[in-house]
Parts: sequence; C-alpha cells; structure tokens
Amino acid sequence: MISTRGRYALRVMIDLAEHSHEGYIPMKVIAGRQGISLKYLEQILPALTRNGMIEGLQRKGGGYRLTAGPGEYRVGDILRLTEGDLAPVACLGCQAKTCERAGFCKTLPMWKEFYRMTNDYFDGITLLELMEGEGGRTEGE
Repeated sequence: MISTRGRYALRVMIDLAEHSHEGYIPMKVIAGRQGISLKYLEQILPALTRNGMIEGLQRKGGGYRLTAGPGEYRVGDILRLTEGDLAPVACLGCQAKTCERAGFCKTLPMWKEFYRMTNDYFDGITLLELMEGEGGRTEGE
C-alpha cells in the first residue's frame, strides 16, 4: 500500500510541474494549494532535493522547482524514493534476506510477478501524463 508520504510527494511534484513557469515555488504556497501541512512538507521536500528530483533556493524569492521536465519523472521513481520499496511482501524487499522457504514457497512466483507488474505499471507513468489526466490509463489504450 502506498502511504500518505508517497501520495503527497506525487501531489507536490505535480504541483511543481504545473507551476514550473513561475520559477521557484515557496513551500508555503505548495502547502496551501495542496492542503498539506508545512510540517509534513518539511519531511518530504528534503528527500526529493537530496535525490536531485527538485532543487531548493533558500532566500527571498526562493522555494522549490523541478530539475527536469515533467516527462522525465517516472511515478515509480518518486514512489520508491518516498516509500523505500514497492515490494508486496517482505521477502522481496530491497533489504530482505533470502527467505529459508524460497526454494519451495508456492506463493513466491505470484508475489514476484505482482512486484514486477507494480513496478512496470508505475514506471510507465510520468508526471506529464498525470498532469494531462492520463495516469490511470489501462493496457491497450
């Protein structure tokens, strides 16, 4: 399940993309438009900045902006950054030790396929598509 942190990060990134023509956007403005507390944004924005997705300017007229065009950001990258991993079960997570049952687990192939489909789905959607209302497309469209 995607947490509030991941959902808010997507909202922030879309907001920055939609207002990119305005230059640096103050955190207070983003918070107001998105209905997200400043305290929560203070947790999300530094992670996005550290990982090069956005850049911040700390002075009068400062704020945050994207470091690339909206079409260059994949939803999967943003979610993995904020969620840590999209693995549906602990044994598939990035930091997981090899499960002692892996060799004979009847459900592991199903979880691996679900994990692959989840990553492929989110990696196939860009911020630009979300901005244009195309983020919920289905296969074959």
